[in-house]
Amino acid sequence: MGVTRRALIVGAGIGGLSAGIALRRIGWHIRLFERAASPRELGFGLALAPNAVAALGELGVADAVLARSFVPTNLWGEIRRPDGRVLKQVDLPARDALGGPMAVALRPALHGALLDAVGDDVITTDSEASGFEVRNGGVALRLTSGAVAEGDVLIGADGIGSTIRCQLHASESPPRASGLVAIRGAVDGALQHLGPLSAVYYMGAGIESAIVRASETSIYWFLSLARGLVPDGLEDAAAIVAHMATQFDDTFRAITSATTDLRYDALADRDPLHSWGRGPITLLGDAAHPLLPHTGQGAAQALVDAVALGKMLSSALPVEAALRSYERERQRKTRALLYQGRRMAALMRTRSPVACYLRDVAVRLAPVTSIAKVLVHVNRRAGTAVDHGRDQG
Repeated sequence: MGVTRRALIVGAGIGGLSAGIALRRIGWHIRLFERAASPRELGFGLALAPNAVAALGELGVADAVLARSFVPTNLWGEIRRPDGRVLKQVDLPARDALGGPMAVALRPALHGALLDAVGDDVITTDSEASGFEVRNGGVALRLTSGAVAEGDVLIGADGIGSTIRCQLHASESPPRASGLVAIRGAVDGALQHLGPLSAVYYMGAGIESAIVRASETSIYWFLSLARGLVPDGLEDAAAIVAHMATQFDDTFRAITSATTDLRYDALADRDPLHSWGRGPITLLGDAAHPLLPHTGQGAAQALVDAVALGKMLSSALPVEAALRSYERERQRKTRALLYQGRRMAALMRTRSPVACYLRDVAVRLAPVTSIAKVLVHVNRRAGTAVDHGRDQG
């Protein structure tokens, strides 16, 4: 029997937990280090596109996640201006629209299923990484507490401000501001305000918002704004929503006013790296490729990363060669998504009356089937971990 290999994973978010599950399933001993006092996440939501659902299936947790999510058979919603004027009604079979099954979930549904699968015994909380050293053919992870953990590989899954990325790429520029701020919220018991719709999407001058059913009883919503629309110094989520609410219709006001679970973020990403890791160290999820939310692929790409990493480390390749192969495979698609997110963000943050008018006309005139084709293209471009071996062209 061979020696059990050890993986050190920094960050117990979606990417870190998924990596832990993927590696544990191929026989690795794993340890996750989370700087927060608890690995549990708040109740904000996310869309799980077909590639995310496929990756969850590879990790063995799809059924547990989908059981606590909203899985639409039809995409039934409206695209509106903030004042409620309907630009487009959408009613499409979900599989046809996206090329496969999708879901909308609150983060605790996804995060909780991943935590249950990975096991509490491998997670150390209140443990912040301070750096690493490559030694004795492996890697030593230093923690701010002074403790040191040793392993065969180190995976930085510690988000956009990754300590591991910072040491690997010490001369890199800081995260790149997008010119957008966002408020996210989740509320239970307000579905009546959506009526028969599963989603409402708003577009305005420098304004983007969506309200989406996320379970049998809950709603997830976000509000993305050009920074210039927010008074200087205002970062209180509820105050920003109240400041903007007068521009919105009754649906938006009713749902957001019932919401007490809110979060404010200044949206940012990073320029793509030429190489993610070196030696026995690599990056995963937002630590490797932080995406703006306009792609709808942030969580999905972390899941796909984890499955791809597990597949490479289960191959006959030496560990370092497997890590570099994983990075090459994932870099191409995540780089394309990063630039796609920037283009979409620029389109949505515009406040030009002419540009907004042309955007509205395009949405009104475009056949729903054409919108579906775009969605399918985005999902295919994002890729899955399942088809990685035949998608190298």
